[in-house]
Amino acid sequence: MKIVPPAFEIITPSFGSSFYYSQYIENANSKAHLWHYHPEIELVFVNGGSGKRQIGSHISYYTDGDLILIGSNLPHCGFTNEETGNKNETVIQMKPDFLGNEFFNIPEMRNIQNLFSQAKAGIAFEGETKKNIGIKIESMEKQSYFEKLMTMLSILSELELSNEFTILNADGFSMEMQMQDNDRINAVFNYVKDNFQEHITLEEVAVIVSMTVPSFCRYFKKITNKTFTHFVNDYRLVHASKLLAEKPISITEICYESGFNNFSYFNKSFKAFAGKSASQYRQEFRSVLK
Repeated sequence: MKIVPPAFEIITPSFGSSFYYSQYIENANSKAHLWHYHPEIELVFVNGGSGKRQIGSHISYYTDGDLILIGSNLPHCGFTNEETGNKNETVIQMKPDFLGNEFFNIPEMRNIQNLFSQAKAGIAFEGETKKNIGIKIESMEKQSYFEKLMTMLSILSELELSNEFTILNADGFSMEMQMQDNDRINAVFNYVKDNFQEHITLEEVAVIVSMTVPSFCRYFKKITNKTFTHFVNDYRLVHASKLLAEKPISITEICYESGFNNFSYFNKSFKAFAGKSASQYRQEFRSVLK
């Protein structure tokens, strides 16, 4: 049984700055492959490329880059790897009170407080917002610390005013849990990430978190608002979406490479998940690229 422990990430702001800023060329972010969490709010911009986004219990496939705001202690995993095809990835991390509690309590900051509250479920920004904010984020690399701060506040304000966004996890979802809960759920997420192409039983996962199967099922549903089977199937279907878009292999091969062992069930599940058949999804994706 392969068990990967969760990672609690300790983040130190850049010297002379109240928040952390780093830009990685292509897929150079070595922290991306593990589920991890931290008290800092995280803003990630992926310039170009396509890949999987995995935030809380939400898993989806993105194209043409990504702009994500991740709330405090919300577990997440990898946005880029050697197959993403992105130019670079910029990560900004800040404590919820990175400018002091009093500063964020002034009337002008109420919109940013609202944004941070929404980010507890994860937010993906799209369209012109993604494009314009992405340019601002990358411009920060050569700015002074004071200019970075002013740009950061401007970005947060624009994000709060944008209507081009999707809340990634279900209404009321929040993973601000006790440390023990974070460790448990991250252990499960890492196990699914590494083993979704194989048959996964409830018994083996329950052992990882030292629970009985009925207790684990109740626990997982309470934390994620999904059954464990639903979560694993979503993971497999998002992987199938990625393969359909990127790999010139048959849909039958994609079914089995994604962890399904029944082609009819795969077709039915994919249509319910994507609103279209796997072949239609592939055709539409190719027509968009053309």
